[in-house]
Amino acid sequence: MNAPSTMSSPRNPGMDEETFEQFAAQLTRYVRERLIPAEPEVIAKDRIPDEILAEMREMGLFGLTVPEEYGGAGLNMTQYARVVNIMAYAAPAYRSIFSINVGMFASALKNGATQAQKAEWYPKIAEGKIACFGLTEPGSGSDSAAMATTAVPDPDGNGWILNGTKRYITNAPHADVALIMARTSKEALPKNAHVSAFIVPMDTPGITRGSPDRKMGQAGSHISDIILDDVRVPGDALLGGETGKGFVFAMKSLDNGRISVGAAATGYARRALDSAMRYANERKAFGEPIANFQLIQQMLADSEIEIYAAECMMKDVTARADAGENILVKAAAFKVFASEMCGRVVDRVVQIYGGAGYLAEYDAERFFRDARIYRIYEGTTQILQLQIAKHMLREWRDS
Repeated sequence: MNAPSTMSSPRNPGMDEETFEQFAAQLTRYVRERLIPAEPEVIAKDRIPDEILAEMREMGLFGLTVPEEYGGAGLNMTQYARVVNIMAYAAPAYRSIFSINVGMFASALKNGATQAQKAEWYPKIAEGKIACFGLTEPGSGSDSAAMATTAVPDPDGNGWILNGTKRYITNAPHADVALIMARTSKEALPKNAHVSAFIVPMDTPGITRGSPDRKMGQAGSHISDIILDDVRVPGDALLGGETGKGFVFAMKSLDNGRISVGAAATGYARRALDSAMRYANERKAFGEPIANFQLIQQMLADSEIEIYAAECMMKDVTARADAGENILVKAAAFKVFASEMCGRVVDRVVQIYGGAGYLAEYDAERFFRDARIYRIYEGTTQILQLQIAKHMLREWRDS
């Protein structure tokens, strides 16, 4: 694999490295000493305690990637992925609550917003306003041509009227602002030029939030529908001030989101493996720790090998992003490998726990349920495989 040609002088230097390492060490302690002990409460009440949310805002976690001039930390992609990886060692809800802010929403602002939109929304999300990303619909996920949500010019002014339903939207139940993708043209051709993006405050009249969906895992993180019924927004709500660019902004933002999911899956796999290591050394059978048994050792070793590979992929793809390379394929590849790897690791962890691994009183059962969504978030494995192959074939034909 070729190294990024400009890695020595990246386009985005991010936070001063010494300062960042101090922050990373502080965050690691916070995760181990504060967030993990609070997990039983998060799971029992299906919500992050308000005092922890306040602490996370105070630490600047909601504005990690927001430029410093707008009140954020200005982290580059390498540093951002490290933070996500560290946070993901704890329950997934902790990452989920701020991930859209610093991932897809901030990325969409960076890639497409006007200066006025950046000046308005960067400071708000940096201070802790919660964002959500409205792309998926009941009949439209990977198939953007089937998008049914519409935005039509408001006959009473220079704004827009939005109608439609968004589904499975992370943070929708408590979000302050949404980036809504909507159809502004009846024609899907040229490809995806019918989709535009709108910055919509969630207290806008006409918006209804569905009840939080019951999920397999990831207690404390919430998803729901967003129903838009004649929602009127001003003209400056259109991201970038130009129609037909929404899908492009969304796809660029999804590169960021896929790196976040990959980093999270890698961090959670490490947590699960550490749990299995502890259990294997404490649990005895036939008079000795099961960690002494070679087939247990094989499962531990295979998990370490795969986590290490994902960690290396994370370092490579984020370095390439910071060097200004097009990372669409590599971000997708990292997300696919890391999420599938995490699924294999948590499955082995259940097996190492044996019968105890099937019981809710042990962590292994929760790890197994929590990890399953990583293979679906921000593009399923199968959709991303098609995307990767499409770009491979295009490059081969062009060469």
